[in-house]
Amino acid sequence: MQAEYVIVGAGSAGCAMAYRLAEAGKRVIVIEHGGTDAGPFIQMPGALSYPMNMKRYDWGYETEPEPHLGGRRLACPRGKVIGGSSSINGMIYVRGHAKDFDHWRDEGAAGWGYADVLPYYKRLENWHDGGHGGDPAWRGKDGPLHITRGTRANPLTRAFVEAGRQAGYPVTGDYNGHQQEGFGPFDMTVWKGRRWSAANAYLKPALRRENCTLVRALARRVVIEEGRARGVEVLRGGKVEVIRAEAEVILAASSINSPKLLMLSGIGPGAHLAEHGIEVLADRPGVGQNLQDHLELYIQMAASQPVSLYKYWSLLGKAYVGARWLFTRTGPGASNQFESAAFIRSREGVDYPDIQYHFLPIAVRYDGQASAEGHGFQAHVGPMRSVSRGAVSLRSKDPAADPKILFNYMSDDSDWADFRRCIRLTREIFAQEAFQPYVRHEIQPGEAAQSDAALDDFIREHVESAYHPCGTCRMGRAEDPRSVVDPEARVIGVEGLRVADSSIFPRITNGNLNAPSIMTGEKVADHVLGRAPLAPDNAEPWLHPDWDAAQR
Repeated sequence: MQAEYVIVGAGSAGCAMAYRLAEAGKRVIVIEHGGTDAGPFIQMPGALSYPMNMKRYDWGYETEPEPHLGGRRLACPRGKVIGGSSSINGMIYVRGHAKDFDHWRDEGAAGWGYADVLPYYKRLENWHDGGHGGDPAWRGKDGPLHITRGTRANPLTRAFVEAGRQAGYPVTGDYNGHQQEGFGPFDMTVWKGRRWSAANAYLKPALRRENCTLVRALARRVVIEEGRARGVEVLRGGKVEVIRAEAEVILAASSINSPKLLMLSGIGPGAHLAEHGIEVLADRPGVGQNLQDHLELYIQMAASQPVSLYKYWSLLGKAYVGARWLFTRTGPGASNQFESAAFIRSREGVDYPDIQYHFLPIAVRYDGQASAEGHGFQAHVGPMRSVSRGAVSLRSKDPAADPKILFNYMSDDSDWADFRRCIRLTREIFAQEAFQPYVRHEIQPGEAAQSDAALDDFIREHVESAYHPCGTCRMGRAEDPRSVVDPEARVIGVEGLRVADSSIFPRITNGNLNAPSIMTGEKVADHVLGRAPLAPDNAEPWLHPDWDAAQR
């Protein structure tokens, strides 16, 4: 078992790299612990709450007790299936704001500014606007990843954007284009009614080539000889074997598993490795540190009219949605139902959006439990750039043991102030005229929760992860002790080894992480191939002209 390139992880970035390396004629082996993505639970967009809660498709990680959330353990799902988390996620496509990438560049990730990454977004995209606005010049139209929009037929979906406009916020035709800030339609990775995961877009076409192979196995560690990565030790069919890499090993195993594999291989904080009896090959204190995520609250309203998706919540309704999808790939099952979005600034003096909204025309939990109130709707809201940082560390040197994950959520006072502001701004949006025909009352937090203390209690009890972990193998200057990889994603201190997934993000981007993860795979593939990066695109994104003095 050997190839020029061995990629660990068939997730968003790993699939993109397999496709680009195989397309260039390189021999590639992709190692994935999970299995097939066949079947309606993954492929039907409307069934998105199922695969994330299925042991078969999810690593099933959870955090250590979070000290600032009353000791709650939060779920930390990661896809264990071809396509990785792109096969179990909410299919929401958000590039991130231009300023996110300029921040990466300024932090030491040279060549990763917005002008540098924009051509890679265009290369990966096949964008279909569905007549809902936006400027095609900002988007790609012949890449492997189909991006579409829902029908937006539900009146609540349209009321959300209208309420934002009434509250004084801008409306944007495409938050992934010229102007992120404002209210408008959501992009989703759905094509012809099916989830368009990284497996469907990239891996399956790559595997049709003779030079790309998928191996189902559990990666145990990177084999490093004389300072160079030579292969990957795996457990396959009950036997430990080594898959050799003639050129490079590339870890694309997630922001949880990539740092874990580095540490098991002797790369990481020296003292931590030593206490687990692991020989230190490269003392990199940044491995596993800088862990970030987005948290969100579900602000729920009971509806005064039967307009929500709750009408499909009975056994009969679900059977109808499922049957319609199976036979026609249309109907409610063909959408993730996140069809309206918003990105706003929390206050004046913030130069680009720091709050994201996902609007959903039903009041329901992410695990699929509907609100007891029946018909309703909700906005998922949370701040984009929390200063809290956590870490991934080893529980033991047994590769089968789950790592320790502590996000240290809400550990800074600013987090609490930010979330209280999120709740109050959301209430103001739901109080606009556009929602008047539909609002009965507020389910949660509930009208009684008005004081800072009452809101803090609600936040502590109800805040949930948006499942956007990143940052644990930070990209930066080689001489920066916080850096794990250099701007070409090469692990500092070891030859022939790269990391390419959301773990290399210096700071979390605005919005969901699937798009920047795929972009990372696309861009790192060019570095691996020794190609000149795509020419920078200096398109100027929109910033609120009065951001310093006005919140909207």
